[in-house]
Formats: sequence, C-alpha cells, structure tokens
Amino acid sequence: MNYTLYQLLWFFLLYSFIGWTIGTSVAAVREHRFIDVGFLFGPYCPAYGFGAVAFAVFLPELRNHLFFLFLGGVILSSVITFSTGFVLEKIFHRKWWDYSRKRFQFGGYVNLPYTIVWGLSAVICISFINPSLKELLALIPSNLGTIILIILYVVLCLDLAGTVMAIKAVHSRLRKLSIIEDVSENLQKAADMMGEGLTGWVQKHMAKAYPSLEAKELLAARQEKERQMEAARERAGVFAVGCSFYKLVCLFFLGAFLGDITETVFCLATTGKLMSRSSVVYGPFSIVWGLGCVLLTAILYQYRSRSDSYIFIFGTILGGAYEYICSVFTELVFGTVFWDYSNIPFNLGGRINLLYCFFWGIAAVIWLKCLYPLLSSLIEKIPKRAGIPITWLMILFMIFNMIMSGLALNRYTERHSNKSDNDNAVTRFLDKNFTDERMEQIYPNAILVED
Repeated sequence: MNYTLYQLLWFFLLYSFIGWTIGTSVAAVREHRFIDVGFLFGPYCPAYGFGAVAFAVFLPELRNHLFFLFLGGVILSSVITFSTGFVLEKIFHRKWWDYSRKRFQFGGYVNLPYTIVWGLSAVICISFINPSLKELLALIPSNLGTIILIILYVVLCLDLAGTVMAIKAVHSRLRKLSIIEDVSENLQKAADMMGEGLTGWVQKHMAKAYPSLEAKELLAARQEKERQMEAARERAGVFAVGCSFYKLVCLFFLGAFLGDITETVFCLATTGKLMSRSSVVYGPFSIVWGLGCVLLTAILYQYRSRSDSYIFIFGTILGGAYEYICSVFTELVFGTVFWDYSNIPFNLGGRINLLYCFFWGIAAVIWLKCLYPLLSSLIEKIPKRAGIPITWLMILFMIFNMIMSGLALNRYTERHSNKSDNDNAVTRFLDKNFTDERMEQIYPNAILVED
C-alpha cells in the first residue's frame, strides 16, 4: 500500500471537509441561499472521505492505466454512494439525497453525471493531489499530527452521536403523532377493500385503452405493490421478508457454500484436481461468493424484474470491481494473493480478467432469475421464532471462523518470512492445529507476497 494508516486518517478528514465545501458551494449557487449538504452538524461529509480513502487504498496500482483508474473511480464511488444512501435510509427512514427524477440514475442514490465527476476526481486525486498531500503531511511533526487527529476524531464521534440522537428524537415524536392518523386509516380500510375490485377493472381498461403507458410508471406501481405486500407479510410474522437483514445473512451463507461447491466442481472439471476453494478454515465457505451474493442482491433487488441483458451488464461490472477490491484487500491484510490471473488474456494486474467478469454477469442472471426466488421462498418458510436465533448463531460462528482464519493465515505468513520468533500460547496453538500442510491444503493457490 502506498499510504500509511496515519495518512489515510488525514485523507478522510481533509476530503470530507473539501467535499462538504464544494457541495455546499454548488448548492448555494444553484439555490441562491446557504444549504448545508452534510449529514452531520459539522463542516464535513464523511461520504467524500470514505470515497477518497477507498481511492487511496484500491486504485494506486492503476496510476499508469488512466482509463481503468477512471473506471475504478466510477465504480467505487457508485458502490459507496449507493451503500451510504441505502444504509442511511434504512436507519433513519428517509432519503438524504434522491436522484429518482433525473435521467441515468440508479435506485435514486446514484446519478451518472456525478459518477463521471467521481471518476475524474479519482484520476486527479491519485495522480496529483494525494502525492502533494503526502508531502505536506510529512512537514507536520508526527506527535503533533497524531494529537490533532485524536482531537478531530473525538469531535467527529461526538458530532455523529449528537446527530443520531437528534434524528431519533424527531422520529419518536413523529411516531406519537402518527397514532392519530392510524385511526382514520382503519376507518378507510373497509372502503378500500370494497373498491379493490373496481380498481383492478379500471387498470385493465386503461391498459387496453392506452397501451402506450410508460413502462417505468407501470414498473414503479408494481414495485410499490410488492413493497406493500412485503410489509403485510412482515406484520403477519413471516421470517426475513423482502431484502431484509436476516434475508441477506441467510443468502450470505447459502452463497458462500454454493460458491465454494461451484468453484470446486469447476476446478475438478478443468484441471482434474480436487482442491479446496474455501476462504475459511472451518467449513466449505467462500467469503468472496457470499459477500458477492449479498452485494448483488442488495443493489439489484429492485431491478430483479429487468431483462437478463440488463442484469448481465451490471453483474459483469460489479463482479469485476468486487473481485478486484477483494484481491487488493486480502493482499493488504493477509500478505497473501489467493488468485492470480496473470497468465489469462485480458487481465488487469492479475487480479481480474474479462472471462471471469463475464462469469460474474452470468452468475448475476442465474442468481436473481433462478436461485434467489427459490432460496428466498425457502428462507421465508423458516419459523420466525427459530430463524432469528439461528441467524445470530450463524453470524457468531462466521465471525469466529474468520478470526481464526485470519490468525492462522498471519501465523502461516510469519513462519515463511522468518518472523516466527514470537512464542506464546496462541502461536503454539496455531502451529499445532494449522500446520503448513493443512494451510496449503485449505489454500492451495495462495501466494505469499514479500514486503
């Protein structure tokens, strides 16, 4: 990695402030009045900070490939913007920005013109701004810089806590006021039920009389009806309705297991060798596939009724970007390369290649059109009283599994880099239970990266 943790922490704060300044200035010019575009009380937008840190961590290798650097900025910014907007809406039940009425938007969270600006920003940051900031930070005495960082992050945490408490207080008051509205809503239900049949007949008549009705409006209406049905099923006590937290957790485990089995069969068919494709030391689970299923489901869930080609294109792009990020992340954290496509044509740094990106696109279509409806139906048949504790037990198991895998991989790396002088109860346990032979059996394609 080109930057230290100290530098990345500074990047987050500086770009959060710069992003807030630019966003507020643009909004002020457009609306002719001051508009605070930030989520927090202070003058910073964390989304810009997260974007800048993501660029600094994952994109420096692409400095000499300007097109892929630009494309990486577009994809990373889109994922961060979508994830931030999605999470904020789920937590606070409101959209902090909405591009639904603009052309070339995705989910109301992402707008194409802005992602192009983000892509250009990635090129400028990686090529020019970050090297200059690195030199400027070197002029600040490290002790003084650390003290300033601590103070600023304490203020940021207090700001975040205050903002969350204030929003929760507002929502609490709104819930009390909604009790009055519930009374009139219950009185209206009988009339709604009586008019349901008439409404259906009118819709059919309108469809015949006006066949040119916009597909977007019809799709929006159907999605709204689906949301209402999901809310009704959730009130009825159905487990993991829709694209909920519990549904995504279950899909993670199923995707991790099915992905591991699929890769194992594929390797057996192409190489004639039966080898482990697991990401963890306990069980046949591929974390990359599990997280990939969650990512595809969360982002493309509302577009699952779109055409196969639409889902294929998004799956190809998202899958390729996701695999690239996973490759960089595992190398940075574990000092190990788990796959290398350098010998396959049309590869990028050996981390991804065009053929496997197409596989991600095909997998997205199969997942959303075939597997997801079946698995979703099976998950929702689990009794709610049993499903919730089972889900949390699975989460605890996987957290433990990932921690043990990380410790075992780190110890394996130490043994092969002559850094195994540290002798204590933990290292002795790891040396005994996760020998080189066992680690090479679990991770047969792992390649240690020298510092």
